[in-house]
Formats: sequence, structure tokens, C-alpha cells
Amino acid sequence: MTGEKVRIGGLEVDYKLDGVATGAGSGLFELTVAPGARVPPPHSHTANEETIYVLQGVLRYCVDGEMRDLAAGEHMHTPRGSVHSFSNPHAEAARALVMLTPDIGAQYFRDVAEVVGQPGPPDPAALTRVMERYGLVLAKPAA
Repeated sequence: MTGEKVRIGGLEVDYKLDGVATGAGSGLFELTVAPGARVPPPHSHTANEETIYVLQGVLRYCVDGEMRDLAAGEHMHTPRGSVHSFSNPHAEAARALVMLTPDIGAQYFRDVAEVVGQPGPPDPAALTRVMERYGLVLAKPAA
């Protein structure tokens, strides 16, 4: 998928290495998050860990309740099963490299884009089904 950019609202995913397609195991993609973009709800991965490294701008990233504003050159790691989320409440777009081990693959983002691209607001049940198919688990709302 190298070179194919998947847009999901104010997010852009540009896979550099699709670990599922290549059999490499790990995957690497560049994530661009527009200011104020709608982002995935807090979730965890049952079988994947994630490391994010910011290239440009500032990305707000939260892992198991620890929230940080990551600037260029900073990173954060998400162990398997840890609840995490990200956002960009800042004035400029944020770009980051994301490594997933093992990778869930670029097809996940294509499937999400298909659901989000339907007329009207995204269907939460359809999005949840896509997430679950790839081992993502929505976090329970805070009490």
C-alpha cells in the first residue's frame, strides 16, 4: 500500500510498511491529524502494541490515563491491552509515525474509511464491528 493515502475525515493514514501484506509482522504508517479532527474513541488492542513518534506539530496522546502533549521528536508507547486515545486540540496539523507490532494492516483503515464515507453520520455499530474484526476493543465509558 505504500503511497496510497487513506483519508478518514480529518485523519490521513499513509502506510510505509504494511506488515500484514508483506509478512513483516510490524507495520509502519504516517498519521496526519488535522486540528480538531474527529478521532477514534478510546480503545485497546488485544494483540498489538503501538509506538507513536511525533514528526511535526503537537499530538495529544493518552495511555491508561496518562495524557501528554507530544511535540516533534517525542514518543509514547502503548502496551497490548492498554486503553489509549489521541487528539489534536492545537492550531496546526500533527504528523506522527506509528508502529504496530504485530500490524493490523492497512485494510483496517480502508474498512473504517468505507464506513465513515457513507452518507450521513457514521454508523457507530458498523464502526464497532470493523474495530472488533481487527482486535480493537472500545473502552468502557468512565463512571
